[in-house]
Amino acid sequence: MDIEIPHAGPDAAAGPATAVGLLLAAAAIGACAWAAARLVARARRGQPPVDWRPHGPVAWNGGDVAFVGLVYAACQILAAGLVPRPPTVPGQLAASAAAMLAATIISMAHLRGRGGPQAMLGIALGRLGDDARLGLGALALIVAPLLALAAAVDRIVPYRHPIIDFLAAHRDPVAIAMVAASAVIVAPIAEEFLFRRVLQGWLEKVLAPGSENAGSGSWRGPALALTLSAVAFAAAHVGQGLAWVPLFFFGIVTGVLARQTGSIVPGIILHGLFNAVSVVLVLWQTR
Repeated sequence: MDIEIPHAGPDAAAGPATAVGLLLAAAAIGACAWAAARLVARARRGQPPVDWRPHGPVAWNGGDVAFVGLVYAACQILAAGLVPRPPTVPGQLAASAAAMLAATIISMAHLRGRGGPQAMLGIALGRLGDDARLGLGALALIVAPLLALAAAVDRIVPYRHPIIDFLAAHRDPVAIAMVAASAVIVAPIAEEFLFRRVLQGWLEKVLAPGSENAGSGSWRGPALALTLSAVAFAAAHVGQGLAWVPLFFFGIVTGVLARQTGSIVPGIILHGLFNAVSVVLVLWQTR
């Protein structure tokens, strides 16, 4: 379950909140310009967009990746079968979140057994301050253009998600907390681990062997790895209008963070913050 890209139609700026909406849009555009200027300055100094952190290759192989994918699918199927009939959005939310957490824990235990240090899983918190700055900086860079892209594709195929209808009908703290916990905490952890660490980490190992030991060299193999991971991430959201289009570019950004740092923590922070913005926008649009 995810709601990264909310409906962004013209009604969002209607009524007395128009001035607030324009101020927020201006702030988002300004943040994007600031972040882009920093990237340009780094490029002129010969620095990459994100500083390289030395890290080794993952220990798992294609069979392990397939196993993890089956675990995630099986947990979702099992959770769907346990939801009382007729299914309700709160029940589906709780079941889906529990399934994602269970699948992530099982997968981590399996991959940890493949050998290598704990850091191989990409969840070390020793550089949490730096990771938070990376996540915030990436949010500043992408929030305006991706929401603008979401608004554009929404005019072609309207965005649809049952959680939007749920929030429109239920504005109580419990409902909002359930959506926030699922979209801002659980989904970012599960999806960043699955797509950016398990899948992308293995693709980098296969397509660019040895590249994990140096921050320089050809980007062809790593670029293909993170692109394929972004495609898989976008494909997982097919069925929600054309939300998969901006989500592909979102996956590219989180893929770069994972590639350069060997950690999914910056991506989790970015993912959670971006989903939080989306939840706030949905609440505003359905007020």
